[in-house]
Amino acid sequence: MSVYESELVVERRQSAADGVLALALRHPRGEPLPAWEPGAHVDLLLEPGLERQYSLCGDPADRSAWRIAVLRESAGRGGSAHVHENLSEGTVVRVRGPRNNFGLEPAPRYRFVAGGIGITPILPMLAAADAAGAEWTLLYGGRTRRSMAFAGELARYGDRVTIAPEDERGLLDLPAVLDDLPEGTLVYCCGPGPLLDAVEARCPSGRLRVERFQPKEQESHANTAFEVELARSGRTLTVAPDVSVLDAVRAAGVEVLYSCTEGTCGTCETDVLDGEPDHRDSVLTDDERAAGETMMICVSRCRGKRLVLDL
Repeated sequence: MSVYESELVVERRQSAADGVLALALRHPRGEPLPAWEPGAHVDLLLEPGLERQYSLCGDPADRSAWRIAVLRESAGRGGSAHVHENLSEGTVVRVRGPRNNFGLEPAPRYRFVAGGIGITPILPMLAAADAAGAEWTLLYGGRTRRSMAFAGELARYGDRVTIAPEDERGLLDLPAVLDDLPEGTLVYCCGPGPLLDAVEARCPSGRLRVERFQPKEQESHANTAFEVELARSGRTLTVAPDVSVLDAVRAAGVEVLYSCTEGTCGTCETDVLDGEPDHRDSVLTDDERAAGETMMICVSRCRGKRLVLDL
């Protein structure tokens, strides 16, 4: 399946909150951008070896531009600093996507929980849930009110939205929104790892959908070597204990899309034709892991001696 990739122009830069920069990206010839649904993200190919994923947080009906918002991470790996310092209005940046591992599933009611920049994929979900006539609430936390992006846009939803800056109200009151969930309620959560861990601890997994910006802490496993058969390429490779499937495949000259190399973005998701994956990603649900039909080859491995992949 082909993936859209194009050079887009930064049409507009504006501050969305303290430390948060919102960008509007447009095709240089005004061509409509690919359609997307709430929860989707795009990859910004900032420079060789520097790719980052950012959630689309505008209006899916507006195909003239994509909006993203980027929090400057002082302890980050350089992607957010590059965006803040180098993507001025008129700058051209290569963009790939959109891709969606956090889609909004139909439901009669929702509970949305966002922390900090985790509000970005949630914003278009609120509009979609509202348009569908679903019952919903949002609990949105951040360090301070000034650090919470798009709080002004949320005012139109009235008391369905609770803005809860930590310096004013302390930690988010998760029991108030997650305990005794009515039948048919889905919970969507995005934000820092500790928030997601706390929500996961309170919410039945079948009701919960999360998106992580950082990889979830995994149980420690001893890596062993195994074979990978590439069904379409007709190659069989040995994956050494200190090598990922992705690196082994690329070393063999087989091109595959990838981005984060941490198991969070879903770019390298690959169909598994035979064998049992050892899932170590932060994307797949428990049901998807149990099915074993796909795997993130940047971090996941094999529970046996052999995998057959659709590559």
